[in-house]
Amino acid sequence: MCTDWYQGVISTSGCVPPSQGYQGLVDGGDNIKEATWESVSMMLQLGGTVIGSARCQDFRTREGRLKAARNLVKRGITNLCVIGGDGSLTGADTFRAEWSSLLAELVKVGGITAEEAKKSSYLNIVGMVGSIDNDFCGTDMTIGTDSALHRIMEIVDAITTTAQSHQRTFVLEVMGRHCGYLALITALACGADWVFIPESPPEDDWEDHLCRRLTETRVGGSRLNIIIVAEGAIDKHGKAITSDDIKNLVVKRLGYDTRVTILGHVQRGGTPSAFDRILGSRMGVEAVMALLEGTPDTPACVVSLSGNQAVRLPLMECVQVTKDVTTAMNEGRFDDALKLRGRGDGVPLNPTTPPTLAPSSPQSGYTLAVLNVGAPAAGMNAAVRSTVRIGLIHGHRMLAVHDGFEGLAYGKLEEISWERVGSWTGLGGSKLGTKRTLPKKYFEEISTSISNFGIHGLIIIGGFEAFTGSLELMEGRAKYEELCIPLCIIPATVSNNVPGSDFSIGADTALNTITTTCDRIKQSAAGTKRRVFIIETMGGFCGYLATMAGLAAGADAAYIYEEHFNIHDLQVNVEHLTEKMKTTVKRGLVLRNERCNENYTTDFIFNLYSEEGKGIFDCRKNVLGHMQQGGTPTPFDRNFGTKMGAKAVAWITGKIKECSRHGRIFANTADSACLLGMRKRSLVFQPITDLKEQTDFDHRIPKEQWWLKLRPILKILAKYNIELDTSEKAHLEHVTRKRISLESNI
Repeated sequence: MCTDWYQGVISTSGCVPPSQGYQGLVDGGDNIKEATWESVSMMLQLGGTVIGSARCQDFRTREGRLKAARNLVKRGITNLCVIGGDGSLTGADTFRAEWSSLLAELVKVGGITAEEAKKSSYLNIVGMVGSIDNDFCGTDMTIGTDSALHRIMEIVDAITTTAQSHQRTFVLEVMGRHCGYLALITALACGADWVFIPESPPEDDWEDHLCRRLTETRVGGSRLNIIIVAEGAIDKHGKAITSDDIKNLVVKRLGYDTRVTILGHVQRGGTPSAFDRILGSRMGVEAVMALLEGTPDTPACVVSLSGNQAVRLPLMECVQVTKDVTTAMNEGRFDDALKLRGRGDGVPLNPTTPPTLAPSSPQSGYTLAVLNVGAPAAGMNAAVRSTVRIGLIHGHRMLAVHDGFEGLAYGKLEEISWERVGSWTGLGGSKLGTKRTLPKKYFEEISTSISNFGIHGLIIIGGFEAFTGSLELMEGRAKYEELCIPLCIIPATVSNNVPGSDFSIGADTALNTITTTCDRIKQSAAGTKRRVFIIETMGGFCGYLATMAGLAAGADAAYIYEEHFNIHDLQVNVEHLTEKMKTTVKRGLVLRNERCNENYTTDFIFNLYSEEGKGIFDCRKNVLGHMQQGGTPTPFDRNFGTKMGAKAVAWITGKIKECSRHGRIFANTADSACLLGMRKRSLVFQPITDLKEQTDFDHRIPKEQWWLKLRPILKILAKYNIELDTSEKAHLEHVTRKRISLESNI
């Protein structure tokens, strides 16, 4: 959902969402209606908030909260789910704290009966954070932020082409009055020359530094400059830095043709991204579970995202830390504000000035080579760009290997410069070229290339072949000493089937491609009525794309290899769709992973549904094919690739130094060849030999996959009567508060 905030109410007897947020609670009447399965069935792909949102002054008063309490009690509502920012969540906590006194006052004035007050004696509250600014402490990502980044990057990519054509400088202003997240991630995702954010004001001589940087970029051959500024950007003295100020500076000092684009409310609109749809669905389930488990003694909590995990945090603790950030910024304690925002991503970048110019770092004497292996995936180029530039910052000589392991064997290597990778972040596919060829039959040639080019470390960006190929290189160490160099694998594949990582670069882009296609197909089905679409997705034996696209697009079923199904299951699905056609939602969507079953092919399922649905619904099929590997990378994949490349270089630099003896590199231990992966809440380096036991090599998938636990949610949301596994509950945790005393700051 791409929205700033809205409120929903969940009662013990059903879901009753008020329209117009808290104003709907205060006004009551038709503003509070019971939601049915059908009434919310077409909401998933809609931006904004269907049930409405409003800033409510009445709810700020006790009189307004009395009216809201009466409206809830009269409808038997005792559980409230609030989706909004810190102001909305603070209001919800105040409402809960006053609940007993509000009921007592209502009984006293005859607004409700004593019996009604007894039935509604306590109010449970759970919050979900909906804000495009991602400014709420306690969660890694708020609902709506990823969609806003999609809107921003669509515009930035379009502006980049015109800026290159006319040799222009563009100043782009994005939202973020008190938080620079959108501006910072946009700058990383588009390779901006400079970024201004509220939490990290530039030095006093920033004007000179900015002009020098823009000039050197143009001298280096660039035909454009991009400057990103958050709407709340300030200098160290609290003075606002506006987009017009920056434009006037560039025009006056450099004479560059400069344009300002203020994105404004376009960032709030549009269709929600796949990430936001899945995030909203997961957080919604967790919120309901928290409400059902709530007691009068349970503190109000907010459901948050930590890494890849749903967590529950004390609501007011999160609100307080968020307010502490603003206080720190108002007092000029900007370092404290950055620390209070939460843990960093481990990317060694100055947030005010992304390193877009070649550094004059002392040479390390080490040479790193980077290559792509396997099928192309959007975001590979962003990872290569980050690897090359961070490597140069470390003082390394950077080599680009063309065409994977085969290119490494045949000597297709070249030294790659800072400027060469400048525009790679937003490009899909693989600029280096990539092949599925494994290295085992080329050990001698690869060893010769490593020796001839003086390579001290390899960073391998790719899919399952990158993993298995690296294992082969480790096996070859016994015979070829040249292979005894540190290796780091960065997972990059649309299939998301590499062991050791919850996510792979490229999977988010593919997922959004599938989701967008499903949206258009559903529109077609909604127009013609009584139509079911069978869609085949990629992924090999891995059902990640089919499952997550099913969640994001609101599919009725998703067939995957990991979850066995038979003819009876297919019959149940047909009967389910038959019943669905009797409702107002007269369309169906079924996804099938390409290798889920060798007998139940896409054609077989299409023919089965067509035959069994005769007279009730008709069928169409669509094989999406390689369109899932193409397209420009999403903001998530650009940012993820940038982070992974930076962390990989930092790790391999340390490992080379660790394995250096008398001027020679000898790395022959298990921990000298690692895979960098996202595991639950953090990015971790894992020896690839340790991952062998976790891998099903026959089917090229990990033996355990986190997303399989989301399968029941897909079925429940499709209205199948199944049980949800609640064995793993998100227990209440606490925000890590980094308080720095005033004395230590002086």
